[in-house]
Amino acid sequence: MLNLEQKKAVVEQVTKLAGQAHAIVGVEYTKIPAVTMTDLRKSAREAGVRLQVVRNTLARRAFSGTEYAGIADQLVGPLLLAFSMADPGAAARVIRERIKGGLLLEVKVVAMPGKALRPSDLETLANLPSRSQALAMLAGVTQAPVAKLARTFAEIQGKLVRTVDAIRQEKEKQAA
Repeated sequence: MLNLEQKKAVVEQVTKLAGQAHAIVGVEYTKIPAVTMTDLRKSAREAGVRLQVVRNTLARRAFSGTEYAGIADQLVGPLLLAFSMADPGAAARVIRERIKGGLLLEVKVVAMPGKALRPSDLETLANLPSRSQALAMLAGVTQAPVAKLARTFAEIQGKLVRTVDAIRQEKEKQAA
């Protein structure tokens, strides 16, 4: 049992995590063995996800006044909260991979800042590109017009060379 000071510390810590998180995924964790939970925590850490088990009353108090205040009514039952610290889809990807791996996790909460999503939106959130993927996509989109312009300028020179060659061949035919 936590005393008042410990509860205040937990609320403060969760409030800080919520303020920095790009998204939150909450899953019911009662059927997870301790060894599997350790493995889950390790893979979450590698993906930039913070996992936190918090009593729902403390989590509600921590989320009030943050952009995640809308998920307070979804905090029911024993929940493991996954905070995406790296990019919005990181927590959803970690949870999705574990569910596909056969781990019995029931998704209860999916949220982004200012918006509570349905648990079925986990897949959509997991499919969001990571920061590096988004930057690569942006680079590709911005590079395409430049590449097309370069090909256009190269084609002008090629067309000029072909035209001059055609004139040369025509003059050779007339001279012969």
